[in-house]
Amino acid sequence: MNVDYPGLLEEPLPSGSVRYRVRPRGDPKKRIRIFCGPGHVDFQRQYLAARAGEQPEPTKAASDYAKEESISWLANLYFEHLEKRVTAGTTSAKTLKKKRNLLNRLLVRPDRRMVIPQEKLIEMKDAMAATPAQADAFIEAVAVMYDWAMKRKIVRSNPARGIDKVYEKGEGATPWKAADVKQFFATHKIGTKAHVAMSILLWTGCRIEDTTILGRSHECVIDGIAALRWQPMKKGSSEVVIPLLPPLKDAVRAPKIQGATYLLGRGGRPYSSGDSASAIFKGWCVDAGLPHLSAHGVRKGLGELLAELGCSQYEIMAIHGHSEAKTSEIYTRRVERWKLALKAMEKVKLSHAWS
Repeated sequence: MNVDYPGLLEEPLPSGSVRYRVRPRGDPKKRIRIFCGPGHVDFQRQYLAARAGEQPEPTKAASDYAKEESISWLANLYFEHLEKRVTAGTTSAKTLKKKRNLLNRLLVRPDRRMVIPQEKLIEMKDAMAATPAQADAFIEAVAVMYDWAMKRKIVRSNPARGIDKVYEKGEGATPWKAADVKQFFATHKIGTKAHVAMSILLWTGCRIEDTTILGRSHECVIDGIAALRWQPMKKGSSEVVIPLLPPLKDAVRAPKIQGATYLLGRGGRPYSSGDSASAIFKGWCVDAGLPHLSAHGVRKGLGELLAELGCSQYEIMAIHGHSEAKTSEIYTRRVERWKLALKAMEKVKLSHAWS
């Protein structure tokens, strides 16, 4: 079967996979196999070589070049596994990026044997004493990689398990108070990106990464009431359906430049990730004289405010997108979540807490 490119043949195999072959230019009877299809980063090189009558080298992964049974070989096998999961949509690109950043520490000496002695891992952890949370994250990432390798009979033991954590988690982000919000808005007036970002966080309770997708396409009308309906980006979150309150609508309509999302970055485009939006928001906090606060603290502050106003845990769940209550296995259905969210946000509006 012909596929777009002259001389390119796509041949379905009994296994369900696809084989690609190419007829060289001027020799229609000959077939040269290539090892990837259109859309692959290496396709053009292989296709053009085959059209010229040359047999291209197969596509090689990093693990193919690494010394077998070395730490580089193992780590790259794991990265390639995660890349496939990202392609399939079962792992986020953000997770892959974090794993790479943490595990790249192992690749300073890529040829050492793949099972690193536990005492060496402890030594590496101790060298990160200035950043204890990062040290613990490193050891956990290594442990997860070895767990993956054990299930596939690549290694027999996991030297990262059993290493004590050094970081004691605190109470997390500092929640925003009404006075903080007023101070922020005094610096960042309506129509600015900062004002839009704060308004979204304030009146939806969303996470900062959701500001990279939220826009007019998520607006709807339910029971005659303007609303927002979206699926949070955090894996495992439930769909959120809440009223589109006037302060939020006014804020997102105020900027002269409108786009696919409410919050726009350079060039009128959405921010590329939650991390980039979070970093920008932190700068806006500093500009407003609030360096101790962050985007996540807005969500936390809303949760505490809802509790103070007498909202039930299910009303808070409906706004925050939590899929289940920690103290029970009760799930709220879509209609119930809408009614609970409507009730909860009405309490916020009537309290004038953010005013």
